[in-house]
Amino acid sequence: MTKKAHNKDPLTEQDRYHRLSIQVGLNGLSFCILDTIANTLSLSYSRLFDQEVSPFELHREVRESFRRQGVLEYRFAKVTAIHRSTLFSLVPQALFDRDHLASYLKYNAKILATDQMAYDPIEGLDAVNVYVPFTNVNNYLYDLYGEFEFKHSGTVLLEFLLKLPSIRQGHIGYLHLAESQMDLAIFSGKKLLFYNSFPISSPEDVLYYLLFSLEQLHMETGTLRLRLLGDVTEEDPVYALCAEYFEHLSRFVPEDTALPVAASEQDIDFTLISAL
Repeated sequence: MTKKAHNKDPLTEQDRYHRLSIQVGLNGLSFCILDTIANTLSLSYSRLFDQEVSPFELHREVRESFRRQGVLEYRFAKVTAIHRSTLFSLVPQALFDRDHLASYLKYNAKILATDQMAYDPIEGLDAVNVYVPFTNVNNYLYDLYGEFEFKHSGTVLLEFLLKLPSIRQGHIGYLHLAESQMDLAIFSGKKLLFYNSFPISSPEDVLYYLLFSLEQLHMETGTLRLRLLGDVTEEDPVYALCAEYFEHLSRFVPEDTALPVAASEQDIDFTLISAL
């Protein structure tokens, strides 16, 4: 499967104005359709599952949600799928070999002999993200639309953060919360010091992984400007708990100019929008 998007049949003039972005994970599902003429979302949908599902159940949820929400009534000039999971590893470009993808994952992720691997070169970073995509979802999208683009959620997040001017200013950390998973990226200037994802079920889990990560970097909480983004507000217990340990804490809302649509006006994760 390549990463160049096109549909199976010729597009009409109206079809050329629509783009689909879908994010899939075992804890949740979301998607949106962008009207590139009006620069607005024609459709958006997000669902957090009651419990972690299997890849088979995820495929079924995608198929049924597309049918119920009317996605199948559209055709698209561009389709992008984002795979959200903790089955990934960042590999320095100098050490990367596309013929040995499993070697980068077998020591820090549980993988099966039947798992297919994929990788994303990360724009702005001399590294490659190796991961296990949800192959059955990819196959479903391919059957609908032909070739399309897919990425790991960490790739989308890091590429977005690397373009922000604020990362040039000292030590700054971005803590992204969504669908029972936290992503933590820590920068020193434009240099990425740390990136990882962790499954979470409570605010205490967030704090534990955050403090543990800083301990590995030999970094004090007082030296880090921490920005929370994603499914979190200043009234959330996660925010209050972090405020007890971090003096420089704020909620990060991406500027509208950095995204195709005003993310603050949409009840949907900004990584999904930024991939459009």
